[in-house]
Amino acid sequence: MPQISVYTPGSKLTDPKQLFCEMVRDLAASRELAWRLLIRNISSRYRHTFLGYFWAFLAPLMTAAVFVFLRKAGYFTVGQTQLPYAVFVLTGLILWQAFADAVHAPLRSVQQSHSMLSKVNFPREALVLAGIGEVLFASLIRLSILVLGLLWFGIGLSWTAIWFPFGMVALIAMGITLGLLITPVALLYHDVGQALPFALYLWMFLTPVIYPSAAESGALLLLLNPVSPVLDTTRDWLFSGSPQYLSAFFVVCGLTVFALFAGLLLYRLALPILIERITA
Repeated sequence: MPQISVYTPGSKLTDPKQLFCEMVRDLAASRELAWRLLIRNISSRYRHTFLGYFWAFLAPLMTAAVFVFLRKAGYFTVGQTQLPYAVFVLTGLILWQAFADAVHAPLRSVQQSHSMLSKVNFPREALVLAGIGEVLFASLIRLSILVLGLLWFGIGLSWTAIWFPFGMVALIAMGITLGLLITPVALLYHDVGQALPFALYLWMFLTPVIYPSAAESGALLLLLNPVSPVLDTTRDWLFSGSPQYLSAFFVVCGLTVFALFAGLLLYRLALPILIERITA
């Protein structure tokens, strides 16, 4: 029998258990739709481009090249790195780009499916899953560039590299969480979406992406910036094998789990109201 949905005027927050069960059920039910949306979004993004999938890793590759050139030319200096600076900055930029893409993913998925949202009733969680899939797809492509860089410089990996995927997932989860919290506001006020790339660009310079965290003021950045210990620990797992901020990493990950649930809850409750206001 087809599933029947019953809508009542009462708030769903009055029955948290039922609300949680509905969220889990809709997440499970939206897997096939999320896969189809993922294929559609990836195809539409690269379909009419000359460089195709090369655009997925062009941004971190060109940015890394610029910073390497500026450092060699003496325009800025950073602390000593245990790795060749080109590998250090490329790894940091790939990790940062995964986080930044994840922040953009929920809002971008909703905007791409605006017409479908206003006409078809389907689990909205499918958009979130499709956005996560896009971020993972782009991140895997960029990691292939890092592999080539390691082979070029003859750099081996630490045995702790087996934990690297966990760190990458943690960064993506942080980004998705922030994106879910921003999306309702960005749908109402387009200024938020316009300012988001600029804010993330400034945020990158407050994160040890292009410089080691041991540099001057690194301790302050670590204290104020939750992305710093996650990014640093993930990079340390890949190369040094001895992460400096492992405790802070797990604290941030624990807080991210709770914030992710709050973001999904806000997204689920606010999106139908926002769609009604936007399409009215």
